[in-house]
This record gives sequence, C-alpha cells and structure tokens, in this order.
Amino acid sequence: MMISTSVAQPVPTQDLAGIVGHRFIYTYANGWQYEMYVKNATTIDYRIHTGMVGGRWVKDQQIDLVMLTAGVYKVSWNEPTGTSVVVNVVPGERVLHGTIFFPHWVEEDGSKTVLFQNDHLDLMRQHRDAGPTYPIYVVPEFAHITLFEFVGADDERVIDTAPADLPAGFADRSN
Repeated sequence: MMISTSVAQPVPTQDLAGIVGHRFIYTYANGWQYEMYVKNATTIDYRIHTGMVGGRWVKDQQIDLVMLTAGVYKVSWNEPTGTSVVVNVVPGERVLHGTIFFPHWVEEDGSKTVLFQNDHLDLMRQHRDAGPTYPIYVVPEFAHITLFEFVGADDERVIDTAPADLPAGFADRSN
C-alpha cells in the first residue's frame, strides 16, 4: 500500500483496523511496563504497570491516531497533567517507540499522578498549573510488545480496574 499526500489531499487514506479495538502490553527498554487499549480512532484507555508512575490508569484519553504507512501507527496525546506522549506502534514487528514529555513537577514527584486520573481531573490540572513545568523531562524509549490482542472497539470492560487490583501475572501474559 502506497501512502501519498498532496496539497489537495494532505492526509492520506487511513486504515486503522490494525490497531483500533486492540489491547497491547509493552515493556520499554528502561523496564517500565504499560498497557494501552485503542478504544476507537479518537480514544484510548491505559494502565501503567511499572515505572516512574506505575499504578496510574486513565480512561477516555483523547488522542490523535494516524496510520503512517501500512502496519505503522502513531498515537499522540496531551494529558491534564501537562504530560505529552507520542507512541509509534508497529504491531507486526512487536515493537514500538514512545517519547514521553513529563513536566518538571511530575519528574519531581510522579506519585501525585499515581491514581485513577478520571476521578481527579481538577487536581491534575491544579498540579499542572502550579508547576514547575520546565525543564521538561523527555523519556524516549523503544519497547517490546509482549501481548497484542483484538478485544473489540468501545468496550468499557477492557481497562476497568487499577493495575494493583489485577490478577497475579496479568501483565506477564504474552502471545
């Protein structure tokens, strides 16, 4: 499949079927383990199993999702915390590259974000606005996708509990 753009067609044809409705668990080279569910073309849910903000989980995060070329996707978003994230996902190769842009306040005390964010949106915005924002802590890492499975689109049950409340071994599954 050749993807091309032009002034008349600045966005190439998008086929998001290879990622929408999929859950994937991945571990970055630095050891941080994440889980993402691409609920639909504009929304993800995710859990952070280990790492600097391990234990955090979020539902209904608005995203920008594009297919860069056949089988290669980019998911990007900005959180109420002020953290920005860009994740390039290549399911067929079981690899992704993520870059997380943490505001300085998260780097100083990430534990403030380790909760179910949806129940604390105003608090996250207060922390963000209080800062400090700079210097931004940039974490660019490759990751190995250990589990990639189709679970269906728009299913509120896929990520519906905190990482600590999952059955033992849940995040260790692979396929």
